[in-house]
Amino acid sequence: MFRKYDSLIFEKSTPGRTAYQLPKLDVEEKELKDLVPSEFLASEAPKLPEVNEVDIVRHYTNLSNKNFGVDTGFYPLGSCTMKYNPKINEEMASLPGFAALHPYQEEYQVQGALELMYNLLEILEEIAGMDAGTLQPAAGAQGELAGVLLIRAYHESRGDFKRNKIIIPDSAHGTNPATAAVAGYTPVEIPSDENGLVDLDALRAVVGEDTAGLMLTNPNTLGLFDQHIKEITDIIHEAGGLCYYDGANANAIMGHAKPGKMGFDVMHYNIHKTLSTPHGGGGPGSGPIVCKEFLAPFLPVPVVEKDGDKFTLNYDKPQSYGHMKDFYGHFGIIVRAYTYCLTMGSDGLELASDYAVLNANYLAARLKGEYNMAVNTTVKHEVILAGLKDHEKLGVTTNDVAKGLIDRGIHPPTVYFPLIVDEALMIEPTETESLETLDEFVDAMLDIARVAKEDPESLKNAPLTTDISRPDETAAARTPIVKAEW
Repeated sequence: MFRKYDSLIFEKSTPGRTAYQLPKLDVEEKELKDLVPSEFLASEAPKLPEVNEVDIVRHYTNLSNKNFGVDTGFYPLGSCTMKYNPKINEEMASLPGFAALHPYQEEYQVQGALELMYNLLEILEEIAGMDAGTLQPAAGAQGELAGVLLIRAYHESRGDFKRNKIIIPDSAHGTNPATAAVAGYTPVEIPSDENGLVDLDALRAVVGEDTAGLMLTNPNTLGLFDQHIKEITDIIHEAGGLCYYDGANANAIMGHAKPGKMGFDVMHYNIHKTLSTPHGGGGPGSGPIVCKEFLAPFLPVPVVEKDGDKFTLNYDKPQSYGHMKDFYGHFGIIVRAYTYCLTMGSDGLELASDYAVLNANYLAARLKGEYNMAVNTTVKHEVILAGLKDHEKLGVTTNDVAKGLIDRGIHPPTVYFPLIVDEALMIEPTETESLETLDEFVDAMLDIARVAKEDPESLKNAPLTTDISRPDETAAARTPIVKAEW
């Protein structure tokens, strides 16, 4: 059936219709004003849509069918590791002993949950080559902030208040400079060299007594592992700074390289990426941080500790900088990540990295005939294209390529990032995709390259299979409409 658009739930409202009715009270009814302070009471009832059950079920079911996720199809979102979420993770997180917990329960009632958190943190520390950590941060960006605040607390504990700058490569994730600024530091950008790696001379030129630290990920956003990583961290340490590892690309190195061995002092994980937990709809995420022993006193409280056979929440950390969020982290996500680690084992996590790297290089080998490569060398977890070959002559942009993929049933990769690559298209296949899926993606990309030569105007009108073809993304970002008037 053809529908011009999906109406809002408010537009389906008809006075008098009801989807659900609460049972009659079996206790004495009291006036609302006697239960809730008057300053918290609205002057009038909210205008809620009046719809029956079948209409509301159909409405939200139809909306869900329009959504795209890793269960729907290939989702090669570069630098975000959108890997498949195994359903056993969901089953474990749904167990009543986990799902029905409350954070205010007594410790003796939640020993299993505390043991799980303790064990997961030990796994994360082992993978990273670190000594301590916390599961508290709610997402990767908050994990970054937690890690940089750890660096700040360390310097201030030593009476060193002159350090006010964080060095960040130009290939960094966009959250890095924002995190440094929010933590009270001035971000200092350094350029990449001709090979897409950190320019060591530029790094040496900016370090000094005002250097608080360095933020980078390795492999970087070009998919390149920096062979000079230990020299980079040594330069920072010799200047008295600390080194922060952005763990967004940890899927490329699990079981092969440890940030702690590279010289990093603290890092965050995106376990909602690397360890296969849900990542859609903006969350819930989870961004635990792990660190070297000398930073442990400054970790946010509480910290899960083991005392004999008992697990406890330690709030007694005088040098802690406080809380990152209420309670102990997104527990349901933590359960899923722990399930994944136990399912995979250490050998499985290492193998996941092997296949993630293999898949990225397979795509690079098959696409380099029709697309420009940002780097002409072996990459790690992701391959960065620099637009179609002759894209300027054809008049077909990376945005057109991305829109063409939508018509072919594939979620577009990240586009126009990293910023240092012209017409960038950032593809991270992860290890969970089969050879058949990768070939289907390549076929779609090659077909777009063919159409770009034969009928470029058709790509400029893509996508043709969606309700809305090309929304004004700038207006949507700057002047969002987040509520309906009816």
